[in-house]
This record gives sequence, structure tokens and C-alpha cells, in this order.
Amino acid sequence: MTVLPFGVWALLALIPCPGATEELFEVSVWPNQALVRFGQSLVVNCSTTCPDPGPSGIDTFLKKTQVDEGRQWKLFLLEGVTENSVLRCFFSCAGIQKDASLDITVYREREPPEQVILELQPDWVAMDEAFTVRCLVPRVAPLEYLTLTLFQGNQELYRKNFVSLALASQRAEVTISIKAQREDDRCNFSCSAEVDLNSRGGGLFRGRSAIKVLRIFEFFQSPLIWVSSVLEVGTAEPVSCEVARVFPAKEVVFHMFLGDQELSPFLSWKGDTVWANATVRAMEAGDQEVSCFVSLGPVEQQTRQLVRIYSFPPPILEIEESHTLAGTDVNVTCSGHALTSPSPTLRLQGAPDVPAPGEPAWLLFTAKEEDDGRNFSCEASLEVQGQRLVKTTVIQLHVLYKPRLEESGCPGNQTWVEGKEQMLACVPEGNPAPALACTWNGVVIDLAVPQKATQSRTGIYCCTATNQLGSVSKDIAVTVQGPSEGSSSTIFFIIFVLLVVAINTTTLCFNCRPCKRKKRKLPYHPNKAEQSQYAVQQAEMCNSRNFCVESGLQVNEISTIGVSQGGKSGSRKKEETL
Repeated sequence: MTVLPFGVWALLALIPCPGATEELFEVSVWPNQALVRFGQSLVVNCSTTCPDPGPSGIDTFLKKTQVDEGRQWKLFLLEGVTENSVLRCFFSCAGIQKDASLDITVYREREPPEQVILELQPDWVAMDEAFTVRCLVPRVAPLEYLTLTLFQGNQELYRKNFVSLALASQRAEVTISIKAQREDDRCNFSCSAEVDLNSRGGGLFRGRSAIKVLRIFEFFQSPLIWVSSVLEVGTAEPVSCEVARVFPAKEVVFHMFLGDQELSPFLSWKGDTVWANATVRAMEAGDQEVSCFVSLGPVEQQTRQLVRIYSFPPPILEIEESHTLAGTDVNVTCSGHALTSPSPTLRLQGAPDVPAPGEPAWLLFTAKEEDDGRNFSCEASLEVQGQRLVKTTVIQLHVLYKPRLEESGCPGNQTWVEGKEQMLACVPEGNPAPALACTWNGVVIDLAVPQKATQSRTGIYCCTATNQLGSVSKDIAVTVQGPSEGSSSTIFFIIFVLLVVAINTTTLCFNCRPCKRKKRKLPYHPNKAEQSQYAVQQAEMCNSRNFCVESGLQVNEISTIGVSQGGKSGSRKKEETL
């Protein structure tokens, strides 16, 4: 090399002139501190103040090459520096050897802290338990200029430097322990590494770890299962699994099973309690387990409960003929289903006896019209796990009979009031329900439409009721009555009663007079025929004198009253006479 660094010339200028005392010579090395980027080269100058130095050189394990020299100095090139080391420069003068040392520090310019690692142990921590935060830098140089800082979020937790460590070490680590609290859940932790080489002209280098998230949990209680101890095959039943005092509740994971069948639970929360509700449907009878597995972070707990699954279909209720004719014998049988185990106890409504378990119950009777629509019920009872279970089947009997037109539902004589809307009253009986058709003077009339009553509507109506079993007909005599006839008849009846009372009173008084004169004579008591004849005579007298007409009485009504007193035949004869 033809051009020397400025520092080398400065050192050469300090070399004393010949003639100085040889015993007082010094040895020096430049630079006094060496900071080398990883893999780069370094120029080192060794010099002395001895005017006539003897043997000299440098002592290092690094690859070295002498590139220049003078009387009192030598220049060396160190290539591919990758490790920290200590170089020794020596000179001898008048048989005396002295040396000087140089500390060589290697750094990496692109990633000064090559790797910064943060560890949380464990990453899921039970509340009130301790966890550790560890920051590690596997390779860093120069280590004595390194500072590691731990952060929780943006808050500094701990700081450490490594000035006192040996220069040969390239590993740095810091660890702290913290007690877990609920507020620490989901907190971010990180680590920062700084290498400050400003004092050696190298600048400031930083590195940071990846962020770690801490999870805090509380899960100390085992889950509880709520399910019936007995389940019926094919029937949907609710099942619930509950966990209390768990945090964070909304991150709890449930897995529920009936035997090997996994259920699909629906979760709900309230505070620190979680419920998983599902529907279970067993398809086979026997004993099976309902299990609930609950996990949160690294912890899993489970609970199992044994249930008895039974098969109990409703009993079979049969009527030999559910639609039977009146007067026919009916056989009703109640039996247990073949899938029911053990055999149930049966009870048939109306049956005289309760059969033994496994035996059918039966009832035999003759169907009557009033049995139509009668319900029969069969009750089967079964005991499972100390519980009494009951199933009931109901069936209805239909009794068929021919149509009838009873006087109560279809009167043979009906009176309509003239001028009013009237309907023919006729309701047939029969099962199936008969269809009713009525005619008047050969014309079919609509029974659902009211008709205005007139004198022309008087006559005989013919009604026919028909169902699958036959038909029946009946004539209905309809009389249309004037609107004032009803009130006139009432007035006539009252006046007639008063007239009869007056006549009887007069007759009694007349007969009493002889009795006063002749006490031994027996009183005369007319018989009923004579009384009736007397009443008719009075009516004729009344008619001849026009008394009844002036009083508003009808002659035929007087005759009708006579019928009640003297007999039906006499009244008809008197009506014809009048």
C-alpha cells in the first residue's frame, strides 16, 4: 500500500529521534479500539519509539498479512473478521520486548441483534398462578453494549444491560415471573433489544420480538348434567350441561354425547356461568351414557350420567266393527304393544275386570242408538326406574240406524201465524245423518228458506228422510191462523169461565132455599153428563140472544170447553150442530 491512513502518519511523527534512551521505548497499536462489521477487514498499525527496534510483529488467530513497514512501524491487514478477539502487537529494543493489545469487536450492521425471542410460560395461565416472561437474544455483539427491555403493552416491565459480561459471550437472556390476574387476559407482551455503538462510532441498532398474547382462565368446577333418568325411544327430550365459575365464559367449548351419538348444543351465558342445551332422541332401548366434555384453553373436564332408555308405545285398542248397526254385538279389545318391555298393566274403560300384566282386556255388549259417539279408552301403565308411566289410546264407536221422524223433532200438526215468516219444523233422526226432502202440492220446498205464511199455505206437507240404511216419510198438517185468532180465543175462554161460575152459583142458591124449609130432604147433585148438557143449553141461549157476539166469544170455542167437561164425542157433535 502506498497511501497510509492519517492516523498512521500521526503515529510515525511521534517516534523519537535516534539517540533517545533505548530503555524508555514504548509500543502502541492503532486503532486503540476496533469495531468491525461482520466479515469485513481491518488494518492494524504496530509502532514503537525504539530508535533501532529488533524483532516485532502481531499475535492473533485471525488471518493477517503485512502490507507495509518502516524503521519503527509495521502495517498489517486482517481479513474476514467474524469473531471478537484480542490482538497483541510486540517490539523488542536492546533485548527488551514490550507489547500492546487491541480489542476487536464484531457487529452485524443489518440486524445487530440477529434474533430477539419472547416466550410466555405458559401462554394459558390459571388465575392467581405465576407465569414467566423470557426474552432471549441468541447471538449479539458487542454484548456489553446490549440492553434488553420487557414490555406489557406499552408499559415497561423490566430493563437489563450486559456491560459486566465476558466479551466472549454472544448470548443474552432476561426472565421475570408475574402473578396472573383477570385484567391481564389478552395482554400483549414483547421484548426490545438495543445495541448502542455510538461511543465507538457505530450508531444505535435495535431489534424487537414478535408480540405474544397472554390468556388468563378460571375453570375449577366440574360440569353438571341435567337430564331425565329415563328416556323413551324415539321421543325428543331436553338435556343440559352447566359450568359455573368459569372465565372467560364465552370461550368455553362443549361436546355432548348420547353414547356415540354427538349432540348439537346451543350455548347461553350469564356472568361466569355457561349452559349448553341440546335435544336427545334415543333410538334403541337399554342403558346408555349422556356425557358432557367441557374445555377452556389447556383444561378439559367431563361428566357422565347413566340413563335408562325404554320402549313404551301406546296400547292397541280395537273395535271389531267401529261402524255397527244398532242391536249388534260389539267386541272391544285392549292389548299391549309388542315393543313394550316389560309387559304393561291394562285397564279398559267399562270392562268389569282388570286383567293380569301381559293379558288383554275386553268388553262385549249390544250396541244401542244412544251408544253412537261413545268413546272407549284403554290405559296401559308401566313402571320404569321407580316411575309409573301411563299411555292411553281412545277410540270412538259409531252406531248406525235407520231414519226416524219423531213427533218431538217433526210434529205432525203445525200452526203458522198469517203474515209472518215461517219455516217447516222437521228434524229427522238417524245415523248416518239422514237427508230430508219435503214437498207441498207436488212441489219441493227449501226448508232452509223462511216462507211468508198465507192462507194458501194451509195443507198437507210430505217429508221424507233418507240415509244409507233406508227412508221414512211423514205427512205434516199445516194450519195458517189469522193474527187475531189467538187473542180472541183467550178472551172467549175467560168470559166463558166467568159465565159457568155465575150459573153454578145461581143454581146452588136456588137449591138451598128448599133445604131451609125442609131440612130432611137430601140435596140434589147433578152428574157430569147433566152438567155438560146444561152448559150446551146455556151456550145456545147465549147464541140466541146474541150475547156471545156482543161479548166477543166464539161459539166453537164454547163447544170446545164443553168437550173438556162432557167428553170428546159430545163436543164434536155440538160443533157440527153449531
